[in-house]
Amino acid sequence: MAEELNPETPETPDSPEEAQPKKHAQRKNGLYPAVSDELAENMRSGWADTELHGLEPLAQAAHTAERRAALSARFPGERLVVPAGRLKTRSNDTEYPFRASTEYAYLTGDQTENGVLVLEPGTEGHTATIYLLPRSDRENGEFWLSGQGELWVGRRHSLAEAEQLLGIPAQDVRTLPEALAEATGPVRAVRGHDHVIEAALADKVTAETDEALRVYLSEARLVKDAFEIGELQKAVDSTVRGFEDVVKVLDKAEATSERYIEGTFFLRARVEGNDVGYGSICAAGAHACTLHWVRNDGAVRSGDLLLLDAGVETTSLYTADVTRTLPINGTYSDIQRKIYDAVYESQEAGIAAVKPGAKFRDFHDASQRVLAEKLVEWGLLEGPVERVLELGLQRRWTLHGTGHMLGMDVHDCAAARTESYVGGTLEPGMCLTVEPGLYFQADDLTVPEEYRGIGVRIEDDILVTEDGNRNLSAGLPRRSDEVESWMAGLKG
Repeated sequence: MAEELNPETPETPDSPEEAQPKKHAQRKNGLYPAVSDELAENMRSGWADTELHGLEPLAQAAHTAERRAALSARFPGERLVVPAGRLKTRSNDTEYPFRASTEYAYLTGDQTENGVLVLEPGTEGHTATIYLLPRSDRENGEFWLSGQGELWVGRRHSLAEAEQLLGIPAQDVRTLPEALAEATGPVRAVRGHDHVIEAALADKVTAETDEALRVYLSEARLVKDAFEIGELQKAVDSTVRGFEDVVKVLDKAEATSERYIEGTFFLRARVEGNDVGYGSICAAGAHACTLHWVRNDGAVRSGDLLLLDAGVETTSLYTADVTRTLPINGTYSDIQRKIYDAVYESQEAGIAAVKPGAKFRDFHDASQRVLAEKLVEWGLLEGPVERVLELGLQRRWTLHGTGHMLGMDVHDCAAARTESYVGGTLEPGMCLTVEPGLYFQADDLTVPEEYRGIGVRIEDDILVTEDGNRNLSAGLPRRSDEVESWMAGLKG
């Protein structure tokens, strides 16, 4: 990684004045003692005009305009401020890869750091403006001296280019904090992403009013539009290919560790999408009993199961969330098949309960009933089943809820009101996971020894349709015999 010349120059200036020409500070322990006036002058000139013209709007631009219109109608007469967020330091002078806030990306389609969407109230609705960093300045040397300059991290779109892509008037974000600090009238902002914007609004907003904005934007995503459904299907299709990739290299994972599985799936995510939508769970053997096992540093052994819970995130930030529990050697043992088939039967009952007009909880209740019945049948719990369900006794081995909303966040719409989400009713366009599981911890003395260390989860992404549901991840087999045949075909 190349050494920056001048990291002390503000990487993302908070005002135009901060970006004016100045002498650049010496980097501590830098190999160049200074920037001469002659070099600075040389770097200002001799560059071709690279402005882009005639850009086509982003595919989702029409949909983001509709979303902003709905937001405007919900909060008339109020200024609405939705930031993308800022870079976060990973260590010293390296940053985590930037991921725009879901609310901002949902309303704009933009994914650049420091961006802020402002809806300014008027006599008829709101006027939307997107505030962005302009291209890094060549006059003051920012483009080659700043750690976030163009020659270090790549070219940003100009404000004129952003307007063409997003369909929103664009202005310099460095002017925004002062403008917000001086603004009057009611304001709501999405918190937790941009400390500079929050400081400018500190005396103008309240936690209660801001939370109402966050809740609205969460509930707005409960029902997906046509663009979103298409992106979710893309994410799932790439995820299916990522699972196939993993099966083909299980022998290499056995020679190394779970990290080989993680890296294999990550390659597919980066080639076909933006990233993984969440930390991939590549849990072999008893690690499958840890619900969010993302260390992925364990051994992969023939005869054990691999619980792979992973999802590709598209370039538009929609993620899949799929789980399969696979026999590493290609064939389930008798006890593995017994447990797997019980989870499969539970998932089948859950998926069948997903339909318009059903309560959100119905698929969870249907899945849990099957698992409770199995646990009673196996003698692990004392019936009747109604008593087990009433007391939640099955949760020792089922642990988690049976699914959640899916979209731009893997656990999408999390801030929605309970009555609109868990206590609500399913509608066409909603997308959710159905993911029952059974987990018998390696140190659980209440179950026979042959059960211990076996964890099974099966998860699919289900779209509610007008007449029932569609399994977006049906490209991956689920029934145990079909899984074995699929794996044998890929390895062969």
